[in-house]
Amino acid sequence: MATLTAWKFPTPDGAAQVEETLLSLQKQGLVQVHDAAVVTWPENRKQPKTKQLNNLTTTGALSGTFWGMLFGLIFFVPLLGAALGALGGALGGSLADVGIDDDFIESVRGEVKPGTSALFLLTSDAVLDRVHEALPAGSAELIRSNLSKDDEAKLREVFDA
Repeated sequence: MATLTAWKFPTPDGAAQVEETLLSLQKQGLVQVHDAAVVTWPENRKQPKTKQLNNLTTTGALSGTFWGMLFGLIFFVPLLGAALGALGGALGGSLADVGIDDDFIESVRGEVKPGTSALFLLTSDAVLDRVHEALPAGSAELIRSNLSKDDEAKLREVFDA
């Protein structure tokens, strides 16, 4: 079963710098990255920049449409007006069926601000302690996951250590 997680980094380029680490971990069989995307938000920009990390993904990667829809709901919908807001509500209902609900969207929206970055991962088969060891100390904070409460608590415990 795949898990979607959103990780916040304290700098605009922090999430992008983890790409090579994830690629190495995947080659070692310590995590299977099905898809990934990065959001970078420099201090001087009104909106973040987004990028799908195609070199990490497997054949089961999600489309750019998924990432565009998700990032639109998180970062841009309040700016686009009522018509797109209604569409976003309908799409948001579909996303809720797979664990991406209003709480997920609000959590990410509240955390990812100018001067930060975020990494969105769709993964499975992660060896959490080895993944944690490979990341720079204190570089990533789990914002939200579609894991069960118990599994998310375990994940937070590993990465908060």
